[in-house]
Amino acid sequence: MNRRSFLHTGTAGLAALNALADDKPKRVGLIGTGWYGKCDLLRLIQVAPVDVVSLCDVDRKMLSEAADIVASRQLSKKKPRTFADYRQMLKEKDLDIVLIATPDHWHALAMIEAVKSGVDVYVQKPISVDITEGEAMLAAARKYKRVVQVGTQRRSTPHLIEARDQIVRSGKLGKIGLVEICCYYPMRARGDAPDIAPPENLDYEMWTGPAPMRPYNRLVHPRSWRAFMEYGNGIVGDMAIHMFDMVRWMMDLGWPTSVSSEGGILIDKASKSNISDTQTATFDYPDVKIVWTHRTWGQPPDPKYTWAATLYGDKGTLKASVMSYDFTPVQGTPIHKDVTYEFEQYPEDRTEKDLERHCAPAIRGHMKNLLENIASRGKPVADIEQGHISTASCILANLSMKLGRSLKWDPVKGRVVGDEEANRLLTRPYRKPWVHPTAANV
Repeated sequence: MNRRSFLHTGTAGLAALNALADDKPKRVGLIGTGWYGKCDLLRLIQVAPVDVVSLCDVDRKMLSEAADIVASRQLSKKKPRTFADYRQMLKEKDLDIVLIATPDHWHALAMIEAVKSGVDVYVQKPISVDITEGEAMLAAARKYKRVVQVGTQRRSTPHLIEARDQIVRSGKLGKIGLVEICCYYPMRARGDAPDIAPPENLDYEMWTGPAPMRPYNRLVHPRSWRAFMEYGNGIVGDMAIHMFDMVRWMMDLGWPTSVSSEGGILIDKASKSNISDTQTATFDYPDVKIVWTHRTWGQPPDPKYTWAATLYGDKGTLKASVMSYDFTPVQGTPIHKDVTYEFEQYPEDRTEKDLERHCAPAIRGHMKNLLENIASRGKPVADIEQGHISTASCILANLSMKLGRSLKWDPVKGRVVGDEEANRLLTRPYRKPWVHPTAANV
């Protein structure tokens, strides 16, 4: 079924499959076997005859469960080897593709080590926790000539591809002067759980890695780490990047000229979570402004579009989300399209634990695109450079909020113009003995 369904991707997909069929199945490893690591890997298994060789995680329980699931799903039924340290896994030199789905603070070191080992990579978004990390990741990908796809899978979402091609690029919106992007999900960790000793199955020292050491708390692991700035960049780094990246892709936009942001913890002051519960950010381009808003409290303005982008043109308005899009022209007939599901081809999507079913087709498309570009040695739709632009722009928003001023960005120099205090914040300190990567030392 996996091979047959892969043929449905058309000429490009068939070419990629033929390239795979002419050789042995691609050997795959996964670093980070939690929620989205499994979602990504199981989608890859669905679209290509890969051989999952190795899994790596610092949580032994999570790792063992993932190995059992993979053995039940891959064609060979073989159980992959397991590792507690990604460096040991990569030393085996028996992988072609590595997927990285660790918490954000581990993306850079794992990705750089992976491309150095000679593999192609799928790395989750945001690519980095600071801008210097992102520059180093891009430099490493280019230096070692590896294909790197970033998990900004809105670029591979079927109904959003249609919206881009048939609404935005066809000119139905006319001239676009403003884009509003938003998220109104309650994403801060709730409650006041006490700090406790880490569970026996978790190597918390290694889990923390280069991040600041905090006492272990069940609000941090598993899955809730996104509510703490030590490990990422809050809701802007987690959710804004998707919508911002989607808009850049739809409109062929590169770096913003400046970024400004305001916000903070205005309502939910009792939680241990230290990410903002309210924030706005403006990404400036010469002819358009992209304005982000998130709130973790209160009611969303439009219950149908709680995590979305609204593109305002002089000929109409487009609302787009992971679930649907709606085009409302100034004159003419509105157009509506819902998310595409593929349950007939992939019935396991219906029962897979924790799968975001509406995202499954997009992840499969993203994996097919990765495979096609591994075969051609081209740049995938969410190439590491695009991931760096979107990630760094969101990081600049958080730095702007921290400093209380707008930041003008020079993408050639990779510096904030005329603001040395801001430039010092482009690199987060690493906890010893971990060494912060730079573009010069990869």
